Amino acid sequence: MASIVVAGDTSGTISLTAPAVAGTTTLTLPTTSGTVLTSASSVASSQLPTGSVLQVVQGTLNSFITTSSSTYSDIGLSATITPSSSANRILIFSTIEGTGKNTGNTKIGLRLLRDSTAINVFSTETGRSTDYGANAQVDVGTISAVNLDSPSTTSAITYKIQLASVSNVAQVFINNFGASPALGSTLILMEIKG
Repeated sequence: MASIVVAGDTSGTISLTAPAVAGTTTLTLPTTSGTVLTSASSVASSQLPTGSVLQVVQGTLNSFITTSSSTYSDIGLSATITPSSSANRILIFSTIEGTGKNTGNTKIGLRLLRDSTAINVFSTETGRSTDYGANAQVDVGTISAVNLDSPSTTSAITYKIQLASVSNVAQVFINNFGASPALGSTLILMEIKG
């Protein structure tokens, strides 16, 4: 097995050893300066193509939340992410287990905030509602949304979900069906290279 030994600038050596293969194998070196990768983790995010996922953060809520108020308030479902570049965007997946005990159509008000700024509202205020029936029972459903946000910052950002009772709803619940806990709610943040 043939080897090429290169002396280090100050000490030591680097050996390039040919593999035991039949035939001819050609290794073409680039015409520009660069660094040899020794693992995937050594790839800088600046070298990745646009649209690459740079990091993923998840927030979960498993506790039972209820309100009868028409004023939006925090429910404890949040996640914080720090973008590596102000050109990058945040892809947000929200999945909330919601129920409502209604006097008319059940419409649960939910909104997504970036820090203190509402960036999406899932309620009758914008014509988007979650309607689970028109009887006096507790109705259940999974409320899902996907948002692509451009925060234009490299500072830490907290995304969170708020809840309100809207449109004839006597009481709304998160993570509850009757008296039994339902599936948990999640908020997933993905930093996408811009």
